[in-house]
Amino acid sequence: MEPITGIHHVSSITADASKNYHFYTSVLGMRLVKKTVNQDDPGMYHLFFADAEGTPGTDFTFFEIPMAGRTYPGSGSISRTSLRVPDDLAVSFWEERLKQYDAALVESRETLNGHDSLLFHDPEGQRIAIISDADNAGIRPGTPWSGTDVPEEAAILGLGPAHLHVKRRSKTAYVLTEVLGFSESGTYSCSLGEAQVFTASGGGSAAEVHVFETEERAEKPGRGSVHHVAFRVPDREALEYWAHRIDGAGYMNSGIVERYYFQSLYFREPNGILYELATDGPGFQADEPLDSLGERLALPPFLEPEREAIEKKLKPLSTY
Repeated sequence: MEPITGIHHVSSITADASKNYHFYTSVLGMRLVKKTVNQDDPGMYHLFFADAEGTPGTDFTFFEIPMAGRTYPGSGSISRTSLRVPDDLAVSFWEERLKQYDAALVESRETLNGHDSLLFHDPEGQRIAIISDADNAGIRPGTPWSGTDVPEEAAILGLGPAHLHVKRRSKTAYVLTEVLGFSESGTYSCSLGEAQVFTASGGGSAAEVHVFETEERAEKPGRGSVHHVAFRVPDREALEYWAHRIDGAGYMNSGIVERYYFQSLYFREPNGILYELATDGPGFQADEPLDSLGERLALPPFLEPEREAIEKKLKPLSTY
């Protein structure tokens, strides 16, 4: 068995790709490593923000749905995405930078599972935590992006824990441990509630899922909500193993889906959370060199014949 190592990417919803692009590159200093489209609906952008190299485990991605309404938070949701930074001083940098940009975005600064963290939301209400990597063991951080005014010592280095809010924590715990092979690694309390921590084989915050139990009604997703969280497997052979295991556990799933930059498998657990398992490769340099990642509209080969029609539907991204 090739174990799941950690978080591969998180995919969310934006109603405005240009404003989203501005915030994640000009404010958060992440690199746009792939400007492409939703392969299931090519009329919408799919933007991938990551470290300098588009390393698996650093990708925060967004589908543009211009008519998306507001999100009504609740249960059955991936309620917050974490972003790793080098240390506690970097958390302080982000607290000041975000206050200067828009103080209303900052929610609180507190300790999450032993790590200094800053809770905030983006202009569309996307809930995020900047989390210190100080004394963190496990999956190595990504490579800082130099094409920004954010100093390297404060740069976002990848994804940290995904937060889930569910009505029946035991059901999610069963899927994570008995089906996907995570280990239960502790609990902690914070302003968000009491979290149960589950860790994949790679270890550290980039391998963690924090599960909160709530009696809230189901979340109504919209702009600023998370669509799914993806977990890392090394290659297609490992993905085939997990496809067989998930099928054998009785969960309806997509079967293996070719995404060109990786292969995927999707299934929904009993609390309604959509999980994806994704391979580490081939990666974003499959169709663009490292130096120019994200600079042009990239399409997988099966969509290339439709490029002209697709480009006519998409508005050019602006930086404001």
